[in-house]
Amino acid sequence: MSAVLDDQKQTSYTSAPLSLSDKRVSIYQPEQEGLIFPQVPVFKTHAQARQHGKERLVAACRAFALEGFDYGFAGHLTFRDPERPHLYWTNPMAVHFNQVKVSNLILADHNGQVVEGQHAINRAGFVLHAAVHEAHPEIVAMCHAHTVYGTAFASLGRPLEPISQDAAAFFEDHVVISEEAGQVAVEVKGGHKVANAFKGVKAAIHQNHGLLTASRHSIEAAAFWFIALERCCKQQMAVEATGIKPRLVSPERSRYSREHVGSEYIGWLHFQPIWEHLLATQPDMLK
Repeated sequence: MSAVLDDQKQTSYTSAPLSLSDKRVSIYQPEQEGLIFPQVPVFKTHAQARQHGKERLVAACRAFALEGFDYGFAGHLTFRDPERPHLYWTNPMAVHFNQVKVSNLILADHNGQVVEGQHAINRAGFVLHAAVHEAHPEIVAMCHAHTVYGTAFASLGRPLEPISQDAAAFFEDHVVISEEAGQVAVEVKGGHKVANAFKGVKAAIHQNHGLLTASRHSIEAAAFWFIALERCCKQQMAVEATGIKPRLVSPERSRYSREHVGSEYIGWLHFQPIWEHLLATQPDMLK
């Protein structure tokens, strides 16, 4: 997760030059010193980490709007508070993804009680996300929305196949949840069944329901991997519509690709150009 750097609130940090003294965690990080490259921020205070997380949570909601992931009031994204881990920030009930901003986020506990904020909480969001956050203290963020291709693919009740490098990012790193399939998650017991499936994976396909992603790193990673998972579902369904059986990436190559393009860090890195675009075009999100 993002760790602390200076006393000023950070909103953009892609202009920072990379130093050779910085620890490289990905082959994509440049070996040449002084080049502009995104760096995971660090913070001196919980307040700075909280503000950063809230801003990225809002950006994730706006990104979902750009992707057309809205469906009425359905869909919820959460970010665990860095100082009070038993609480999490989430988008307000019945507010369009494109209208979510820092000022209308709500803070809730694992019992679904709103601690900060004026809006109500999404009952299904509380049942699913609170259960996952409570069962897995290491998970800091989670995303779910009722998307077209993810929901359609979820009806098949099977995992993604490694038909490409993009799909290989989820190889052996997602599960299919058949419990409570198709039954709206408004009962607490349903949330616990979903939570049990999130041990050691970043994504889940909930049969007859849709997609869920979780991150032990950041809301940015959780959001990007949701976008990527929806895209992979669309690609697989397009391939299957041809009636021709695709040639799959081998398990060995799938694991290699997952290592280099499927990590939490890579998910965070993929979100950075999305953040910069939103910052330039939708500055109202920070209000």
